[in-house]
Amino acid sequence: MELLSGFLNIVLHLDVHMLALVQEYGVWVYAILFAIIFAETGLVIAPFLPGDSLLFVAGALCGMGSLELQILMPLLILAAFTGDNTNYWVGRLLGLRLLSKASPRFIKPEHLEKTHSFFDKHGGKTIIFARFLPIIRTFAPFVAGIGTMIYRSFVMFSAIGSVAWIGSLTVAGYFFGNIPIIKNNLTLMILIIIFVSFIPAILEFMRHRRQAN
Repeated sequence: MELLSGFLNIVLHLDVHMLALVQEYGVWVYAILFAIIFAETGLVIAPFLPGDSLLFVAGALCGMGSLELQILMPLLILAAFTGDNTNYWVGRLLGLRLLSKASPRFIKPEHLEKTHSFFDKHGGKTIIFARFLPIIRTFAPFVAGIGTMIYRSFVMFSAIGSVAWIGSLTVAGYFFGNIPIIKNNLTLMILIIIFVSFIPAILEFMRHRRQAN
């Protein structure tokens, strides 16, 4: 419970924690952010890491002059793209073996089922749409690999999705994160971003519940 409370505190006060990281580690913060984005998209056991809110706050820090947008954005696009591709090949080469041995605590069956449903509905474009959906963005490349989606198509969708996701949220943070009303209520803004990012998954869940009944 204490661990969960600590994690929520970090997520809801990303601005404070990231500014402290910048002050303590300087340019090494770019490597830390790269690792977080890579892990959230590249490791199927890490869907809990902050994504959308992290990008917005990172963009806001660029607007403050604490980070450089021209360095941050290409670096995180690379992190998202390489994470996606790592996840795809893990799914393609080891996916079925991992699913047969992994504990449900690490790879939840309901997350895989939700991602499969998304693929059934949207096909290859799922790789783009999934970028803006927490949890699904972690599982989509893994499921694509298991389903042996043609790699050439996967790379194209992954590149488009990486640029769209990283670009839109970091630029939004850069331009809007330091507007006084948003800057003074950044915790509320983070909550709104988290809530909005979960809306499509909530609607999909409600649709499945209605069909089941």
